[in-house]
This record gives sequence, C-alpha cells and structure tokens, in this order.
Amino acid sequence: MSEQRKILVTGGAGFLGSHLCKKLIEQGHDVLCVDNFYTGTKKNIEPLMSYNSFELMRHDVTFPLYVEVDEIYNLACPASPFHYQFDPVQTTKTSVHGAINLLGLAKRLKAKILQASTSEVYGDPEVHPQTEEYWGRVNTFGPRACYDEGKRCAETLFYDYHTQHNLDIKVVRIFNTYGPNMQKDDGRVVSNFIIQALQNQPISIFGEGTQTRSFCYVDDLISGLTSMMETPDQVTGPINIGNPDEFTMIELANLVLEITGSSSKLEFHPLPTDDPLQRCPDISKAKASLNWEPRVKLRQGLEKTISYFETVLSEN
Repeated sequence: MSEQRKILVTGGAGFLGSHLCKKLIEQGHDVLCVDNFYTGTKKNIEPLMSYNSFELMRHDVTFPLYVEVDEIYNLACPASPFHYQFDPVQTTKTSVHGAINLLGLAKRLKAKILQASTSEVYGDPEVHPQTEEYWGRVNTFGPRACYDEGKRCAETLFYDYHTQHNLDIKVVRIFNTYGPNMQKDDGRVVSNFIIQALQNQPISIFGEGTQTRSFCYVDDLISGLTSMMETPDQVTGPINIGNPDEFTMIELANLVLEITGSSSKLEFHPLPTDDPLQRCPDISKAKASLNWEPRVKLRQGLEKTISYFETVLSEN
C-alpha cells in the first residue's frame, strides 16, 4: 500500500465519486467527500459513513473551499444530459468556477489535482475512434454546450495553472460509464434501458438506434483514475479512460432484454439535438502510460448493474 494521504473528492456522493471514495478508503487513505447533493445522494456513501477515515462535507464548488489535503480529485459536475441541461448556467459555473476554486486550493497546498473531464469535449466527432490529439467538433451554443464547453474550459484552466504555476495536474477524459450507484432517473442510456426493461415498459430508442457508444464498467473506470493519479509528474494527460468495445443502441437494448427476460418492445423517438452518432475511445495512451485497460465485458457489467437496479426498485 502507498503511504496514507488525505484526499479530497469533489462530487464524492455521485455515481463515480462514491466508488472512488470507497476505493481510496480501501487503499488506506483518509477521504474528504465534498458534494452539494444536486445529483449525488447520501445513499451512495451510506456504507462509508462508519469509517473513521471518511469525512463528508456539504459544499458547492462554485464557492471557494478551505481545507487541508494532499491530493484532489475533481469530479463535481452533473454528467447526464437530463441533469446538466436543467440548469445550464449552473452547469457551466460548476465546471469553470469549480476548476478555478480547486486549482487555487491545489496551488496553495502544492497538492496534486486530477480533473475528471469527458469524452463530450470531442462533440460529434469526425475522427473515429477518438484520440487525445483530436480537437473536437462542439456546438458552442447548443443544448449540450453548457457541459461540453464547461469541461473544455476546465481543461484549459488546468493546463494554464500547470504552465503558469507549475502545478501538478492530471486530466482524464471519461467515456460512457455504468454500474451500481447510477440514479434510476438520470436519463443515461444504460439506466434508462434497464429500468424500462425491469418494468416491462417500452425501450426508448432515439433515431434509428444505429448510433454507437462504448460502455466502461465503473470498477474499471475507477482503476483508471487512481492509476492516473499515481503517474509521474510529467504525465499530465489528457488521457482517454473508457472501453473501446463499441455497441449500437439496438445491440445494447437487445442485450438488456435478454439478461432481464423482459417483455418490453423497442419504441423509436427522434434523435436529440447534437447527439453524437459515434463515441469510442482510442486508449493507446492509457495502455502505455497507465498500464491500464478495461477488464469487465459488457454482459458481465450489465448483470451486476441490473442486479443493483432490481434491489433499488424493490425498495421503492
């Protein structure tokens, strides 16, 4: 085990944040979980509350934070279109003001800081699969821009702090991730399909269902984040973290139906504005720099996620 550190995780009660907090505690670190509970839930971190090494603080990262830590993971920002489009101004502020506040904190503490960026910085890509060198194709004033451009600006701030203040930064671009602790109503495709299938409701397919996504199980994703944090100072990123196995929406829906044994039928709807037709990471850099690649296959991950949602629905 590496030496014990005090680690700040913003967005720590969210889907990814709660899994990250758990892993860091298991590694023997002290964890300060910060969340404003806009999309995060106390239920996600309930199992961690009994640990002396875990501390929870309700706070919005758009305001400065005064704490003492050794490392910072910045995961604060709603990530599903349903949530980030509900209050687009606040979404942009969370990415931009949040980055400024946390970079300022990291500068004062001389702490290493990791930014959870997103594959959305690539927009609706003309390059496939997406490499880190690709600059993206993003609509700056579409309904997704608050998230896409907010994250792009956050990346810029991280690199400017690195260049101007010699700050030790890490930037990862997270591709579609799924698993336990997702919200059942977050509007993401995996949770949508599973909930609809378990309730024998029509499966909502947007467009013709031929658009593709790659799906990374949450345990693999978290392993990628912690591996990135342990890289030498000169490895700043950005580095894609995701699963390069690509599936159409029709293939995903049929696999969910097969595993659940659901009687749901497919129901087709118009494609949302600026919805990318292809999204798949090139993970060559992650393999080379982090010695990382995903291990959990889609069927295996879906079985675990479906089991989680069965429990959630049975409790309601």
